[in-house]
Amino acid sequence: MQFVRILIFSEASGESRILSGKGHYMSELAFLSAVEQAAEIRAGKISSSELLQYFLERGRRLNPEINAIVCTDREQAEKRAEEADQALARKEIRGPLHGLPITIKDTLEAEGLPCTSGAPRLKDYVPQQNADVVQAFVDAGAVVFGKTNVPIYGRDFQSYNDVYGQSNNPWDVSRSPGGSSGGAAAALSAGLSALDLGSDIGGSIRTPAHFCGIYGHKPSYGIVPQKGHIPPAPGILPGAHARDVDIRVVGPLGRSIADIELAMDLLVRPKAPDRRAWSINLPTPRKQSLSDYKIGVWLDDPACPVDAAVGDRLQDAVDRLCGHGAAVEQARPAIDFGKSHSVYLNLLGAAMGVGTPDKMFNKWLDEARSLSPEDEGYLARHLRGATQRHRDWAVQDVMRQQLRQKWADFFDTYDVLICPPCPVVAMKHDHQHLYDRRLVINNRDRPYMDAVAWAGLAGVANLPATVLPAGRTPEGLPVGMQVIGPYLEDRTPIHFTRLITLILGGFSPPPGY
Repeated sequence: MQFVRILIFSEASGESRILSGKGHYMSELAFLSAVEQAAEIRAGKISSSELLQYFLERGRRLNPEINAIVCTDREQAEKRAEEADQALARKEIRGPLHGLPITIKDTLEAEGLPCTSGAPRLKDYVPQQNADVVQAFVDAGAVVFGKTNVPIYGRDFQSYNDVYGQSNNPWDVSRSPGGSSGGAAAALSAGLSALDLGSDIGGSIRTPAHFCGIYGHKPSYGIVPQKGHIPPAPGILPGAHARDVDIRVVGPLGRSIADIELAMDLLVRPKAPDRRAWSINLPTPRKQSLSDYKIGVWLDDPACPVDAAVGDRLQDAVDRLCGHGAAVEQARPAIDFGKSHSVYLNLLGAAMGVGTPDKMFNKWLDEARSLSPEDEGYLARHLRGATQRHRDWAVQDVMRQQLRQKWADFFDTYDVLICPPCPVVAMKHDHQHLYDRRLVINNRDRPYMDAVAWAGLAGVANLPATVLPAGRTPEGLPVGMQVIGPYLEDRTPIHFTRLITLILGGFSPPPGY
């Protein structure tokens, strides 16, 4: 078995060998949705093996500039693609993803491929089984051919690490594709893969989708199994009873809302030990037509201002929806943004602190004890959250449940809420320490961790949220729209996104790809 590690600043060259005789068709193929590509395979217009070779060759030429796909197993992928072709020749279709070549975020275990989570100490770790979500895609017929880049342990809004280096945004390589699912979003945006899986505890699906002009869905908490995600470190929970990390979810990224919808149909299920007693049957969308939806809009807040580059595009998009008869109101849950954000940060700190090595945790304890009571900076809040007593966590959890009730009250009147996924467009690369970085919002310095604030609204309340392309800035950078829906009603924001995609235009490829 040979692992191909893709070098970062290699010079892309050459042309795809399978373009001959199919030029126009093949040039468009890269940007078809996963649903469409899978249909092409089933219809015999292209084989799984041909599509795999197409993606591998396209990656050879285009990936070096963005370093999105960081590891491939060509040998095993070719074997599985050939098996898919042989099965199809026997009229055996293994599922809706039959023969479809896909990539997987490098925090999720995929059999026979390295799973580093961006950590040097895991650079040689090769799992012998799939994460539950990866297995769901494999059972549906997908062919996993590579892994996509992440920050170390998925803990940043930019995707770089000491194992594979830095990923770049295909819309502007001087900028990040986001994190932690940045490699996944960049690969999909550049047409290097059909579908990918990400995870999200602080916008790690939604922010990269926003930065790269694609779709992503953060599921309701608890409806998609997390087993096989790193962190936690491999081997800690080898059995079926994997621990779900608080707030974190696993979900899909794609170039179309149809891909998100199909992926969720495959992914939603209880954890394996729970399946003996119950199943999950998500409700149908609340409404059928755009004019029937009652839509709340919350585009800015003093607690976390939104840059005009994002806010103006979202306002333009909302105006277009109104022009098509959408029932839109400036409305929001009866919550205080700043207080909600504080609860989120506290619980996020606790979740991120679990599994921290003793040496680091003891250092955090010492630093937390020395904090001034008046220090409300992001580092101070992280230290307090990560080292808090269980009693203090329980108090914060009660506050979370109060927030969840206020969201539920809001959704008694409204069906969805439109808001930004992130207050800025794709940021310039910055490898300073996390808490030393700054964001520039409307020409003023803001804390870097403000990037997580709008994502945290849905995260702390366990709510589903879909991000879709909503337009581009005058400089040509993508802007995404976040659609938050009621708890366990994931089909509602997904369906609403399908309807407004017809108005806003959906995905378009970055120049040069």
